[in-house]
Amino acid sequence: MSAPWRLACGWITLFVVGTDLFIVSPLLPRIAAEWGLSVGMAGLSVTVFSLAYLIGAPLFGQLADRFGRRRTLVACLLAFVIANLLTAIAPGFEWLLGARVAAGVAASGVAPLIYAGVGEAAPPARRASWMAIAVSGLLLALSVGAPAGTIVASYLGWRAPFVILGLLSVGLAAANRRIWPADPRRSDHAGVPLPPLNYRLVGRRMLPTVLWATALYGVYTYLGTWLTLDGASTVQIARAIGFYGVGALVGTLLGGQLADRFGTRRTMIVSAAGLAAGLAALGAGAGSASVDIILLVMSIFAQFYFPAQQSGLARDFPERRALMMALNNSALFLGISLGSVIGGEAMGLSGFNANAWVCATIACLALIAIRTSNPPGRIASSG
Repeated sequence: MSAPWRLACGWITLFVVGTDLFIVSPLLPRIAAEWGLSVGMAGLSVTVFSLAYLIGAPLFGQLADRFGRRRTLVACLLAFVIANLLTAIAPGFEWLLGARVAAGVAASGVAPLIYAGVGEAAPPARRASWMAIAVSGLLLALSVGAPAGTIVASYLGWRAPFVILGLLSVGLAAANRRIWPADPRRSDHAGVPLPPLNYRLVGRRMLPTVLWATALYGVYTYLGTWLTLDGASTVQIARAIGFYGVGALVGTLLGGQLADRFGTRRTMIVSAAGLAAGLAALGAGAGSASVDIILLVMSIFAQFYFPAQQSGLARDFPERRALMMALNNSALFLGISLGSVIGGEAMGLSGFNANAWVCATIACLALIAIRTSNPPGRIASSG
């Protein structure tokens, strides 16, 4: 199959996996009502998915580099099918939590391997652009897939979207098995050690992702709460989130183009600087009249980062590409988790403006981490 077909298959796969990730949040009131839970308790189903993803991604990256990406990807997609069907038939909340853990583990082996495959299939001069297109599948899952699933749930119940996602994933498992190159025979890998990793270098390359995600999601997580407390109407809140979403999509696609033209590190530096400036503007007390534009511009700059980082890792660690994509995804989820905790504490102590200043400071730390990390290079010995 040609490389564009692989990109298309990867995009669809990430759209479905992203929809599964984002669909649970709007369904929480329905899930809570069925079993007489608080929405906060039902929200554990989101938390356990994220934790399972955080832990599972590096494991599957290692397995894929050692035993083959296609084999691992198809196995994870089939596990994803089972996890979604188990979610759909959950007779109680404990069963649901277990099913979401399984879904998080399975998803953690899908997205990084798609990124690794796209990075390998892309023309070297357009690698970041292709990575950006792949990432856009996840972003559209947030703005299109999750709302569509919510509409389905309003007519057929909250379980129906998971049945649909499970059935779609059966077809995706078959498509991905056909579209990606066959793995080398296991005997070809026997006795061939993987290149050693310089874990200090890897840590330096992942730190900016953790800091960037912490800064971004420390504010985004509490954006709706702030606007509500500030007296914004439902329409105004939806409009603000819409501006942010449009900016995220534009920034991701544009970030890939910029990284291909001007380099991955330079693009990441511009991204972190733009994010810090946008957060500082929010911290300075931006009024409701300007918040939409600030969110749009900030989101555009912020989202330059991820395709540039993914492309740089794919270029610099070709023999361990699957593992590096997995570690970067784990760093992203770690940052999201830290952002929600730090943002919540800052909001509770001093309000949203203080939270924005704290996150702006963290974005500045991300900028420093990008500038002071080792120059891009190949895998080095861990010794």
